[in-house]
Amino acid sequence: MLRRRALAACTATVAVGALALAGLTGIASAAPAPHAPAPAAQTAQLSPGLLKAMQRDLGLTATEARGRIGNESRAAAVTAGLRYSLGDRFAGARVSGDAADLTVATTDASDAARIAKAGARAEVVDHSLAELDAAKAALDRVALRTAPKDIPAWYVDVRTNRVVVQAGRASAADAFLAKAGVSRELVTVTQAAEQPRTFTDLRGGDAYYMNGSGRCSIGFPVKRGTQGGFVSAGHCGTPGVSTSGYNQQAQGSFQGSTFPGRDYSWVATNTNWTPRPLVNGYGNGDVTVTGSTEAIEGSSVCRSGSTTGWHCGTVQQRNSSVTYQEGTVSGVTRTNVCAEPGDSGGSFISGSQAQGVTSGGTGNCSQGGTTYFQPLNPALQAYGLTLVTSGTPTDPPTDPTDPPTNPGGTWAAGTTYAAGAVVTYGSASYRCLQGHLAQPGWTPPNVPALWQAL
Repeated sequence: MLRRRALAACTATVAVGALALAGLTGIASAAPAPHAPAPAAQTAQLSPGLLKAMQRDLGLTATEARGRIGNESRAAAVTAGLRYSLGDRFAGARVSGDAADLTVATTDASDAARIAKAGARAEVVDHSLAELDAAKAALDRVALRTAPKDIPAWYVDVRTNRVVVQAGRASAADAFLAKAGVSRELVTVTQAAEQPRTFTDLRGGDAYYMNGSGRCSIGFPVKRGTQGGFVSAGHCGTPGVSTSGYNQQAQGSFQGSTFPGRDYSWVATNTNWTPRPLVNGYGNGDVTVTGSTEAIEGSSVCRSGSTTGWHCGTVQQRNSSVTYQEGTVSGVTRTNVCAEPGDSGGSFISGSQAQGVTSGGTGNCSQGGTTYFQPLNPALQAYGLTLVTSGTPTDPPTDPTDPPTNPGGTWAAGTTYAAGAVVTYGSASYRCLQGHLAQPGWTPPNVPALWQAL
């Protein structure tokens, strides 16, 4: 962990091993249904700063960036429905390209037609996502007892249908797998010389100081009942450590912190600090947070940090594990977004959906690197927190980047709908085509893969 008290910056770079393709048994021949246009209502009010960073880092125009975010939102909705209907045959999903072309994997070839009808490309593979997750969980249990040496990271890779273990030495990988009782049939071992470290002590979204000395970054404002505060990285502080804000005024103290194992914390603030649903845009306009729907593999994602500002890339693998000097952290998401020391705790966001807080990684923003973020939702659940979004009642009345108001009806985010259920939204009625858990933004008019107008 880099708890930096001087201003010297680390600029070390690393070589990252390539991922070998293995374990695929075929791709279904059923062609996906044509993509519906991206819903304009979800993308029209996106932050100019976020769009600017996507243009720079992903080589997009502003129109292409808006379209990509809308397409990825629709792909996430389709994936939720298919994951529910495929059950234990579901083997993961990913998007590719600006059109967010969706591929959904299954262990049963008979599912291909259903996947294609939903608008995705079907891929038939050997192992279900549950099987791969179970293998990775076994590795995590070993690592939590003793952090493995020469094993910087491991993760479930839905593209290759394998658990990928990065290792400095093949013998270290063999010992790790043997201790966990994981079959090599499920695993691809790649050569890697990475030495991940945490990004600590400078502002991400906004800076805060621990006990008046080291600095970290606010991830996302939250509430616990009427108590305001924020989530950040767990390695930034332990319960009882006091904090001051970017202006060096008294702010609050850590109420909970987990690191290693996971990398999240929450800080309760005094009444001088009001939580807002915003991420610092660094002169390009703040980004409004509207929810915390998780982006799937391949989706665009952007990070805000005071050392390097806005940088964007894509989600590489969810459910990754990484070994820092202090121990192993599991359940983080691996990205190709660059970061540098001082970016720790800062916000990861996809469109307007909060994703997580910066944990650590390798490389830098001059030559590129790998960054891991701790997903936000597990942190909210661990501490009983509620994310502050543009819909929070205590927010100012009309933020210019707020989405359109709900027109009324029986549809509601957070509700589980079964296939065949009928809801109203505005003045129209819709029938559910695939069972799913409704998320903010997945309104019936916007996700035709899940809802049919009556």
